[in-house]
Amino acid sequence: MKTLQSMKKLWLSALLATGALGAQAQDIHLSQFAETPILRNPGLIGIFKGDVRIQGVYRNQWNSVTIPYQTGTVSGEMKFPVGNYNDHVTAGLQLTYDKAGASNLRSVQILPAINYHKSLNEDKASFLSLGFMGGFVQRQFDPTHLTFNNQYTAGRFDPFAPTGEEGRLAKIGYGYWDMGVGMSYNSELSEGTFYYIGAAYYHFNNPKVSFYNDSEVELDAKLSFNMGITIPVSERVKVVAHYNQIHQGAYSEFIGGALLGYGLMDQGLESDRGFYGGLFFRWNDAVVPVIRLDMGAYEIGLSYDVNVSKLRTASQAMGGFEISMVFKNFLNSRNTTLNSVTCPSF
Repeated sequence: MKTLQSMKKLWLSALLATGALGAQAQDIHLSQFAETPILRNPGLIGIFKGDVRIQGVYRNQWNSVTIPYQTGTVSGEMKFPVGNYNDHVTAGLQLTYDKAGASNLRSVQILPAINYHKSLNEDKASFLSLGFMGGFVQRQFDPTHLTFNNQYTAGRFDPFAPTGEEGRLAKIGYGYWDMGVGMSYNSELSEGTFYYIGAAYYHFNNPKVSFYNDSEVELDAKLSFNMGITIPVSERVKVVAHYNQIHQGAYSEFIGGALLGYGLMDQGLESDRGFYGGLFFRWNDAVVPVIRLDMGAYEIGLSYDVNVSKLRTASQAMGGFEISMVFKNFLNSRNTTLNSVTCPSF
């Protein structure tokens, strides 16, 4: 049995390593997707209680199988009231670092974004938002960590043998400009019940993503559909649910779930201190338990992917660990949106 598991691990490791040079590249994905709104939908930035928000997420995946995939993101958002304080604008910036597989495939993203929120009623509780994202992406890998069929002779590996890729593999790094656009609508159904829906379209500028000299590979366009709702259950308890759906080339992802929150400090549903626990599910891939602690302007969340896909034998059901940290607050200035927005809480 150990030999079988070792063979499966070796096979998966090789698959992940060679996948770094595959023709169909996909975007990174996170289980705590609500903490990276620019990557999810630029039309969702600014939908939070406050004027400024800074978020960081770190993910470590497949540590039990092969060289772990590591992803780190930092994003910032700031809201500004417009005109007579009914509308507002959110400016944002997303920084992402991703390292994957035995080839050390690395990707760095610098993605500014902007979102305009148009108020649709006098009580400032319903907004239609249009957001744009555009920036630069740099990708590179280490070819010394890869092996190729031509280097195996009579069942033995010769690291000095020609790979057969010398003429095709023209570069170990490249950069490209990327763009995305998204819309969202958020409103209040009743006191304390907020919801949002949105959709986004990424990579519509068809960036080229191949390491090979004789290949013109374009990054597949990505469609993203999003929704969420906060429902009060009692004076201290509420349910916060999120759903995300992605389609990119042949790849599709469906993930959704809910957190049950308990407000602290005897402040009822307005409390900015509370404890949350819940469960998310990524279809045909993982069950994701999540816990979150709100401490005023600060939040910290922990999640772990329990793998339930066909890889669970090799992964031993172990998927990815994630930690998120958030800071958000209002500004003590005339530019605050405190009185111009009925602030949603998610």
